[in-house]
Order: sequence, then C-alpha cells, then structure tokens
Amino acid sequence: MQRTNISSGTPWEPIVGYSRAVRVEGAIHVSGTTATGPDGKVVGVGDAYAQTVQTLKNIESALAKAGAGIKDVVRTRMFVTDISQWEKIGKAHGEFFSEIRPATSMVQVSALISPEMLVEIEAEAIVEG
Repeated sequence: MQRTNISSGTPWEPIVGYSRAVRVEGAIHVSGTTATGPDGKVVGVGDAYAQTVQTLKNIESALAKAGAGIKDVVRTRMFVTDISQWEKIGKAHGEFFSEIRPATSMVQVSALISPEMLVEIEAEAIVEG
C-alpha cells in the first residue's frame, strides 16, 4: 500500500500531527479545511458564503497536490457554526459541485478552532490507482 501525506505548509500540521490530505492508492482524504488565506488569516470574516468559497479553493489546492481535482470528489462533510446560514454555504458548495454532486452532509457545531471561522469542510476523492 502506497501512502502519500500532503502538507499545506501551515505551522499547525506538525504541532497537531495531521496532514492537509492523505492519498492511499486512489483514495484521497482531505482533512477538515477552513477559509484561511496564504497568510494564515481567515478570509471572509463574518461571511459564510465567502468562507465556504475560500475553504473549497483550499480543498481544491490540496486535491491538486494529491493528483486529483474537484471532479474526483465523492463525499464532503460541512461543519458550520450557524445552520441558519445553510443557504449561503450550500450556494457556494453548489457552485463547485453542481455537476459532480458528491454525497454530503452539513451539521451545526458549537464552535470551530477560531471564533472567526464559520465553516469547516472535509472531502474525499477517488482517482485511478
């Protein structure tokens, strides 16, 4: 079994002991991802739609490093701090996945690691070996 760990280069990965994504054979698992920009700051503070878009761009980047793309995603899990924002979050998700339509879930959580973060998304993709 061949395993490849993909890093985004954030300082938290070695501290917490995780990878942005892990590829095992043709399966790619993307860790919970938030709306952080290249500078490590949260993009779209207070805006669930903007945060979802940035989060999905970050997932797209991790997938590319693993040899996959958005088209290969078969499952997403969305964790949100305010379920009343579901339409904004869902709209952004739909813009990325309208034709792909992966299995998904959206659940409200009491908090994410930073109070500025409104959305965290995990993704799973499958590509040929």
